Amino acid sequence: MSEIGALLHAGLLVSDLARAKTFYEAVLGLKLYPHRPDLPYPGEWYELGNGQQLHLMQLPNPDAASVRPEHGGRDRHIALAVRNMAALKSRLDAAGVRYTASQSGRAALFCRDPDANTLEFVEIS
Repeated sequence: MSEIGALLHAGLLVSDLARAKTFYEAVLGLKLYPHRPDLPYPGEWYELGNGQQLHLMQLPNPDAASVRPEHGGRDRHIALAVRNMAALKSRLDAAGVRYTASQSGRAALFCRDPDANTLEFVEIS
């Protein structure tokens, strides 16, 4: 039996922290996690609940030139729970963010942040 019990955070590379903050805060509505340590590069942490965070790190991306699949479900991604998919779609539409529905038939969608990091949103009750 594994001693691993939870995913505590996911880290994403961003090229422009201000642009990324606009997406994650204004478009997605995430709230800053106030306890980010003093690290030697710019970044932000966001609270996801249950002791989980999303870490943005403004660092060079070694994969910046790689070609990404059109559908995010066929790319590396993180999955985030959302309680109101219709409200999320409205926010994404208002911001001009393209997204695709899950091809599995689940109540889920995929979009990319301004740095092409793939995010999956799964509706939970």
